Amino acid sequence: MSRRVVTLTLNPAVDVATAAPVIRPTHKIRTTDEHVDPGGGGINVARVIQALGGETLAVFACGGATGQFLTELLEESGVPHRVVPIAGRTRVSFTVRETDSGQEYRFVPEGPSLAEAEWRAALAALDEAAGGFVVASGSLPPGVPAEVYAEAARRATARGQSFVLDSSGPALRAALGAGIALMKPSLRELESLVGRALPDPAAQEAEAHALVRSGAARMVAVSLGADGAILATEAGVLRRPALAGPVRSAVGAGDAFLAAMVLALAGGATPDAALDWGLAAGAAAVAGVGTARLRREDVAARYRRLSEEGRPC
Repeated sequence: MSRRVVTLTLNPAVDVATAAPVIRPTHKIRTTDEHVDPGGGGINVARVIQALGGETLAVFACGGATGQFLTELLEESGVPHRVVPIAGRTRVSFTVRETDSGQEYRFVPEGPSLAEAEWRAALAALDEAAGGFVVASGSLPPGVPAEVYAEAARRATARGQSFVLDSSGPALRAALGAGIALMKPSLRELESLVGRALPDPAAQEAEAHALVRSGAARMVAVSLGADGAILATEAGVLRRPALAGPVRSAVGAGDAFLAAMVLALAGGATPDAALDWGLAAGAAAVAGVGTARLRREDVAARYRRLSEEGRPC
């Protein structure tokens, strides 16, 4: 199987991250430390895979002047990509870190509406992309049916590719059982999926494992933020605490976690090793500013820490 990881992003964004001492209503907020990145779930995954030395291709829909800017940013990063043109303008998201409190404020538009011909063109582009894994990640823009990820999963599976999904709400629910190799909900998304709060580890692990046993997905990785992550497989559930370290921005941390996991699996790693690679990448991402910015050597150093500690399940 090819080790290339192809990603799909139907609702990308130009991600702007900046900082201000205090955010006050009606005041003009002077910001500093600005970073601009090509963003959106699948694009972030592709950027991290590229940074970690993997082979990738980012397939994404974009349009307008902001779409052109996003494409230029991606070209600067050296990530191989294929653009599916749309009539609407690609969205711009904005994150402000309040330095006095350490709080982060994120403003995320819903994105442009896609015509049926546009989202179908994105699926067609995905059909033509060779790779062992396909990662569909991010929200769906207006005009795209909730079933689109389910269709993408079935088509990828028919091509012999492993399909990975990171989404939420109706799009995630519609794709369950469609041939997902790995799905990565956050705890909040898992709670929404099962329809109840999961306040304790036993309940979280039971619900994640139930999804695997039901055939919803072969593996379920649940990101728990500061509490680490769990990975449910047919063999059982692994739980890992988060790596200690600085936290500057959480934007794209989940995408970094998923990217490193998929890259490890594509290289033949065991699920537990892949989980540790994901935690190492997530910790490296939150230590930086901007969207999913990390360095390969920082992730490798964190992974070595996990290996040396020999952490229990």
